[in-house]
Amino acid sequence: MIRKLAASAFVLGLMAAPLHAAEKISTPVEVEANEMEIVDADKQAIFRGRVNAVRGSQKITSDVMTVFYAPIKQPDGTSKSQASKLDATGNVTITTSKQVITGEWAKMDILANTLLVGGGVKLTEGKNTLQGEKLTVDLTSERTLMTGGRVKGSFVPN
Repeated sequence: MIRKLAASAFVLGLMAAPLHAAEKISTPVEVEANEMEIVDADKQAIFRGRVNAVRGSQKITSDVMTVFYAPIKQPDGTSKSQASKLDATGNVTITTSKQVITGEWAKMDILANTLLVGGGVKLTEGKNTLQGEKLTVDLTSERTLMTGGRVKGSFVPN
């Protein structure tokens, strides 16, 4: 059991590595939740109840957060667990040093470095806001797309 908990902590330490190159990979992730379940057969760590994950200047809160991980072969022949996807549901808030994004659900493909947020999405940066049903972000190219019905934006000059 201790080994599984250590493996999940390692997985969480990698979950946000691609988000910002400025964040050092060695920066730990602190996760708090009412409960945690490891489903090793499905390669999942599931956190439930007031989930709060913080890594450096990044924070994700939700009702439930599932981290999917896979073993990655190392050059020396050993395997290491690496997070591949993260799903958050219920009252999702993603906070960075510049932005706050809220929605009902979020899916992050860590390997592809993409983020999807849905369900009454609101993105706030300073006094500027965007609202829509679905936000798609390519974190590598920094391309953001808001879709799903009418999109509303409020842009305040500096």
